[in-house]
Amino acid sequence: MAEMMKFKDLPYERVVYEEAEKEYHKIMEEFKAAGSGEEQFQVHKKYYALRNRMDTMITIARIRFDIDTTDEFYGKEIEHYDTIEPKLANLAVAYKKMMYESPYRDYLEGKIGKVAFKNMELELKAFDEKLIPLMQEENALKTRYDKLIAGAKIEWEGDTLNLSLLRPYLTSNDREVRRKAYGKYSAFFASWAEELDEIYDKLVKNRTKQAKEMGYKDYVELGYYRMGRNCYDRDMVENYRKQVKESFVPFAEKLHEGRRQRLGLEKLSYIDESVYFLDGNPAPTGTPEEIMQAGQKMYSEMSAETKEFFDFMLDKELFDVLGRKTKKAGGYMTTLPEYGAPFIFANFNGTSGDVDVITHECGHAFQGYLAAKDPIQEHWDITMETAEVHSMSMEFFTGKWFELFFGSRTKDYRRMQLEDAANFIPYGCMVDEFQHIVYENPDLTPEERKQEWMKLEKVYRPHMDYEEDAFFGQGGFWQKQHHIYRYPFYYIDYCLAQTCAFEYKVMMDEDYGKAWQSYLKLCRLSASGFFTDMLKEVGLESPFEDGCVEKIVSKLEQKMGL
Repeated sequence: MAEMMKFKDLPYERVVYEEAEKEYHKIMEEFKAAGSGEEQFQVHKKYYALRNRMDTMITIARIRFDIDTTDEFYGKEIEHYDTIEPKLANLAVAYKKMMYESPYRDYLEGKIGKVAFKNMELELKAFDEKLIPLMQEENALKTRYDKLIAGAKIEWEGDTLNLSLLRPYLTSNDREVRRKAYGKYSAFFASWAEELDEIYDKLVKNRTKQAKEMGYKDYVELGYYRMGRNCYDRDMVENYRKQVKESFVPFAEKLHEGRRQRLGLEKLSYIDESVYFLDGNPAPTGTPEEIMQAGQKMYSEMSAETKEFFDFMLDKELFDVLGRKTKKAGGYMTTLPEYGAPFIFANFNGTSGDVDVITHECGHAFQGYLAAKDPIQEHWDITMETAEVHSMSMEFFTGKWFELFFGSRTKDYRRMQLEDAANFIPYGCMVDEFQHIVYENPDLTPEERKQEWMKLEKVYRPHMDYEEDAFFGQGGFWQKQHHIYRYPFYYIDYCLAQTCAFEYKVMMDEDYGKAWQSYLKLCRLSASGFFTDMLKEVGLESPFEDGCVEKIVSKLEQKMGL
């Protein structure tokens, strides 16, 4: 791996498709000419190096554009990658097809594992060169959505805010401030309603056309292949959602009723959805710099592995967390593979969400840091439900140190964290079922999609009252969820992972050391095993198993005194 320097000093060079194509063809010729499995594996290491270099350059460009979406240079680089990434994917698939069909496959499978070859099979099912024009169009539509959301300019008391910077007002302890903020929030989406509908309608039609080109009934099948679902299918997901409807929705509604009583309200409204206490949600007590310092103390005390990781992240300036007006909304962790380095992007805004960055995103980054030490890079390619177990579980493992961030309101934060995590699962399943409906019925009109969303609200969130809101009250709430536009079928991964994280919460409350060793083992297993198999290996139950959700709900109800 290349020597890591501070992120701002990392060199950037545009990936040129024609040059990449020559390098790919050279590697494929060497692979084909190799006379043994070991010789092919040595060539495969050259593939690692090529992909690492290209992926690192593309990631640097994307991070630097997200940091400042008005940057013209990196804006043009993103347009360039939106065009060539499908063509690069075509080269990668052609190489993997050779590997998948190698006469020395048994030897290679012994080197990189069965999971890697199953993932190759899914990639071959998910891609064909003829899809490149459609994938380029899809990328352009996703970027158009990102720019629309990032470009929000909301007038607020003499200032101009983006959606991230408006967030503290949406959770204000003053209900009238919340109502005003939600009015502004909704008005922004309403002002772009026609374009939001147009972008999504084009995405649905585009993705459906890709599926038809590949001979599939609908995009659901292709979408599952693209998400790398290598050990479960849509029937298993539907059964999981059924368990959530039966067990988790009633549990969540009890929590909402308790929240209503705490807030002293006759009825909850959508403007109260993210508020947990009458005197406001607990917020971190320190400045952004102090939050980072508290994070360093926490990870230093947690374990030798987490100390090494967090010190590295700070030393190499691999965080960009301050909210700015020209910055992309949201947060994520990504990886710079040539350096074996994670990167965390976020928008601090003075809410408890700032601490979530130091817990959730660092859960991703910690696992990525450990995985980068594995020379078999297929083990780095974790599927999303596994990745989210790492992050959501870290949110609970860090609980012993919450006083560093929340002081006298630590108890309130712990309560809010548990309730918020529990309330998320019905919402996440609703997002997933909505996407199944949309892609199984691609000819629905924008209005019909919104009607379907409202039907699901009654099933998964019966307490929800949008009052007379002109946008959210008409079924438009989902259009703020960028995963629905950018990452179809991603959202169920959060639900599965949150279920596993609750298993860890129950385990750590009984024996923290045992739970941590199980978690560390799961992080190190990375993608060397299938999700459902790895859960068993570390002592967790699969969320797909009948009774798993009911069992977790029972333990959480006991814990929360319900």
